[in-house]
Amino acid sequence: MRALLIVNPNATTTTPLRRDVIVSALASEINLEVMETRYRGHAAALAAGAVSAGLDLVLTLGGDGTVNEVVNGLFGSPHAARAPLSAGRLPALAPIPGGNANVFTRSLGLPADPVDATGRILAAISGGQTRSIGLGRADDRYFTFSAGLGLDAEVVRVIDGQRATGRKVSTPLYVWTAVRHYYTRTDRRRPALTLERPGQPPVDGLFLGIVSNTAPWTYIGSRPVNPSPQADFDAGLDLFAFRRLRTVSTLNAIRQMMSKKDISPNGRHVLSLHDEAELTLRCRRPTALQVDGEYMGDRDVVVFRAIPHALRVTA
Repeated sequence: MRALLIVNPNATTTTPLRRDVIVSALASEINLEVMETRYRGHAAALAAGAVSAGLDLVLTLGGDGTVNEVVNGLFGSPHAARAPLSAGRLPALAPIPGGNANVFTRSLGLPADPVDATGRILAAISGGQTRSIGLGRADDRYFTFSAGLGLDAEVVRVIDGQRATGRKVSTPLYVWTAVRHYYTRTDRRRPALTLERPGQPPVDGLFLGIVSNTAPWTYIGSRPVNPSPQADFDAGLDLFAFRRLRTVSTLNAIRQMMSKKDISPNGRHVLSLHDEAELTLRCRRPTALQVDGEYMGDRDVVVFRAIPHALRVTA
């Protein structure tokens, strides 16, 4: 098996020693090349090169942002663009957790510890175990677990700015930034979003839209946050939207999201949809978009589509 390991050297929860242990373990079992990312977008370019080289497997050691870049590199490669979408003709993906949240690796059932996750992946390689999962796409950008328009993306935008100054990202920083932004920056009086679906009347008056490809949406420490607990890699996309952003209704929805019961938040102030093939969110004013926890700029309209059985994963 010919494989490429793409390493984010700035990954939050890995050390040089752990990286060496992981590389040694992988290299003892497979024909491995290791490349470190040097700039934003580099992981996508390396993944596209792996497709062109006909490699069997691409592994990542980094966070959800690294995984998202690699997925987009796989599907954005010239080889992938020339042929119909098919998981079987692209390298499989094996993500090793190395970031802060690691939502995608947790959704696949991998251990949180990167060394333990490497052991699980090596066992899957030895047993020839792969599975095909669906992806989401926001316009031309693929995502593995979620995308969002509104408050959550605004928070990601602020965090990205702080990360660029060298500040270490952590769960408390996300929580504090979200609370501060909710009360001091986001517009909680004028809803910006209108939902459009094929064959359905539009739904306006929405403040926030979270589109999920799997559950959970994210984590606060070890606690999953589940706006759409039925979301699944083997189904279409789920949508959770706020009709209001008042303090009491918002806190009640967050309480329901963090409940151990697999029940979607409910009430007059929320909108929940399950297993949708296509959704469009149109914005009255430019609104922040995040994809797998990465800020993608402000948009006037975004079309979300489910791409079934798109990606082979080894986990």
